[in-house]
Amino acid sequence: MRALVSGGSSGIGAAASVRLAEAALARGERAMIAVCGYEVTDRQRDVVRQIESLGGTAIAMSGDLGDPAVPGRLVGEAADAFGGLDALVANAGVASPAPLKDVTLDEWDEMFAVNLRGAWLLGKASHEHLKASGGAACFTSSMSGQLPHAGSGPYSPTKAALTIMAQTFALEWAADGINVNVVSPGMTRTAMTEKMYLDPAVKRAREEIIPLHRIGEPLDVANVIEFLVSPLAGYVTGQDICVDGGFSKSILSHIPGRPSSK
Repeated sequence: MRALVSGGSSGIGAAASVRLAEAALARGERAMIAVCGYEVTDRQRDVVRQIESLGGTAIAMSGDLGDPAVPGRLVGEAADAFGGLDALVANAGVASPAPLKDVTLDEWDEMFAVNLRGAWLLGKASHEHLKASGGAACFTSSMSGQLPHAGSGPYSPTKAALTIMAQTFALEWAADGINVNVVSPGMTRTAMTEKMYLDPAVKRAREEIIPLHRIGEPLDVANVIEFLVSPLAGYVTGQDICVDGGFSKSILSHIPGRPSSK
């Protein structure tokens, strides 16, 4: 398994990087993971060390995905180091909550540049490598791309667009033997959200509206990502899998006027 994981420094990306290595080694494959972040940090180096401690190979790479030159460079360097790529995990993203009417043009453009254009350019640059290996790509969207909520700023629009973009890749690349899927996390405890969940009242209130009654962990999402880029998902493409403890389905069941099963 030769994989590039963007946003691999922490949270879902870090968990996915390690999980990909674990699963590949368990299958008797080499595990070669490019752990990418905005800049090389101690957390990113720790992810690299975890993969190496398992017996895999990992490299820490950095760059701003909002810079159009960076995605292609990251893919090229990873493919050169590993002799190709078997998987792309386009996981990096940024958020800046605000009412849409208060978002500036620069803020709008910056979020689309990272969350959507950056992922598109990673996909474009990875295509030939994935075609050669018969590989797979997984794009991390969000439950917010399916169920927008007030105050999310451009985040929900970027994630909705990302999902459709990835599914378009799936249709266009199927003839090349490349599987492309989307994972949409729900409420998940990551470095980005940790401060919010340190408030016991907020944590409890959110757990109460999730059917499984717990906040998701990065590994919950990483397990699905690993499946989607593994041989087990060889007949799965163009799907958007919501990893949210059942929350999105519970919302649908409470729509006023919706027929009840009672």
